[in-house]
Amino acid sequence: MLTSLPEDTKVLHLLKVLIEHGLEGMPAVAEMLLNETAKLERAEALKAFPYERTEERTGYANGFKDKTLHSRMGALKVKVPQVRGLEFYPGCLEKGIRSERALKLAIAEMYVQGVSTRKVRKITEELCGLDISSTQVSNLAKLLDKELENFRNRPLGRYRYIYLDALYEKVRVNGVIESIAVLIAIGINEEGKREILGISTSFSEAEVHWRTFLEDLAARGLHGIELFISDAHVGLKNARLAVFPAVKFQRCYFHLAQNAQHYAKNKAMQKELAEAVREVFAENSLENASLRLKKVVDRYQDKAPEFATWFEENGPEAFTFFTFPKAHWRRIRTNNTMERSNREIRRRTKVVAIFPNQQACLRLVTAVLQEMHDDWLTGKVYLNMESMES
Repeated sequence: MLTSLPEDTKVLHLLKVLIEHGLEGMPAVAEMLLNETAKLERAEALKAFPYERTEERTGYANGFKDKTLHSRMGALKVKVPQVRGLEFYPGCLEKGIRSERALKLAIAEMYVQGVSTRKVRKITEELCGLDISSTQVSNLAKLLDKELENFRNRPLGRYRYIYLDALYEKVRVNGVIESIAVLIAIGINEEGKREILGISTSFSEAEVHWRTFLEDLAARGLHGIELFISDAHVGLKNARLAVFPAVKFQRCYFHLAQNAQHYAKNKAMQKELAEAVREVFAENSLENASLRLKKVVDRYQDKAPEFATWFEENGPEAFTFFTFPKAHWRRIRTNNTMERSNREIRRRTKVVAIFPNQQACLRLVTAVLQEMHDDWLTGKVYLNMESMES
């Protein structure tokens, strides 16, 4: 393991800062950790420490450059290691900065366009400083937007499972606050890891918008799809059949159980109907689930006839997962991976509340999802795709 200072010395120094300053010392601790990690990253890239002679050396250390990172803990003063002989920038200093930058720009645009409130001014002061000009916002946006656009438009390949969903954000359009749909696609790649495949904003989930979204994915090279997982939105269903008519569809059974509650005659029956749906999907085969569905339908023919008719017609749409490897069932029978992503997006966008325009909304959502995408690719395998071949 590479190291540039004795471990005991570093640990004792960090503990001393925390003992003396408590939580207020966390920014200083973060600065030290980032600086040490950046130096280790440089040593890894160069395959040698400063002044060390090795045959594997790929370049040379060339001092440091001061930089200020704006984070949730405030401004952090760090020293960016410089090198000669190869291109290098510490990943530890870049991680998390993209979405912070997008959030900062979204708030700054609100401030510049005159739609800020006292709360927004307070956040702007904390994240951006008070003196923000439209020119500064524009220049920062151009740098970030190019990176995010490249991510959204990158070439795609084979992804066997695709999750689709939309969430809504408040955006100011021509002086009026509108609910804008953010369409998102997540795919499982050949290694069994998740990737963000598509992000787009539109005025609704109408078929025309979903069709354009799916056509763009196809134009970027998306192929090999074996299953779409989503809710049963009519616009999405029609678009999916128009662009990818041969691909199977799995209706999220969790949402199906939620939809079932709308057919309850009273509040007490809501939980009962949801449980009736879940007991069908607890079965261990398509045959058993089909038999259980028939029993549930018969049970509620008199007690809740509208539910019985609806479930008999819609329940089989959520049976598709039974035809895929059993090892994948838990991951592909619901759209939960998308729900978790949506929660993370909303955690970040609630700070803005109302976006000044669609571009600001798209920028922040893309930045959050790109960081999530990077974490997925460097993290654990989501699905063992070898099961597909067995």
